[in-house]
Amino acid sequence: MKILGLQKLTLLDYPGYVAAIIFLGGCNLRCPFCQNSSLVLTPDSLPEISHDEFMSFLKKRSGILEGVCITGGEPTLHAQLPDLIRDIRNAGYLVKLDTNGSNPEMLQFLLKEGMIDYAAMDIKAGPAHYAKVCGLSEEKTADLLEKVDQSIKLLKNSAIPYEFRTTAVRGLHDDSDFLEIREWISGCKYYYLQNFRDCPEVLLPDHSFSAFSQKEMEHFLELVQLRIPEAALRGI
Repeated sequence: MKILGLQKLTLLDYPGYVAAIIFLGGCNLRCPFCQNSSLVLTPDSLPEISHDEFMSFLKKRSGILEGVCITGGEPTLHAQLPDLIRDIRNAGYLVKLDTNGSNPEMLQFLLKEGMIDYAAMDIKAGPAHYAKVCGLSEEKTADLLEKVDQSIKLLKNSAIPYEFRTTAVRGLHDDSDFLEIREWISGCKYYYLQNFRDCPEVLLPDHSFSAFSQKEMEHFLELVQLRIPEAALRGI
């Protein structure tokens, strides 16, 4: 497992804490709007940050940083993830995990062992649109939806703080997605809607995706809040 990126400071990604972000390569989804296409498609082409270099960074930032966010790609695909987390925690840091929910077995292990302090899980779309939004075949999506559902239940029944979130993309999402999502994750406390932002790293280069207007995002939020009152917009 390789660390392929390091953001040395974030005040936003780990709610309530000053943190760093590390990026792991590889992903089992091919979301056409993904903004980390190099991590997903060509991770071997990216420069690696050695484990020793990263741990040295954490040692130097002791007393300044409080946590580490692990993102990707999809971190839970890596069998060595628990070893990395153990080293981070032994260095005195909290751990936040970003995941697409496709590996409930790994998520369950991490929760059972008390290895993560916060989890953020992407809900890509309503179940009816998951294949299109994740760039997978219908056959593969059926298995994915089952695993995502397991991960939703694991987090809802866990003792740690967590959030669900969806990036809304014009051209991929509509009202039906948020009507389905609100039923799927009903009972959760924190759910955030984020708006699509274009960038050179978007996985599908010749796309026609765009952001929704403020009014449209507020409309999606109103739909969701009928079942998840604490849902909110993020970054808007």
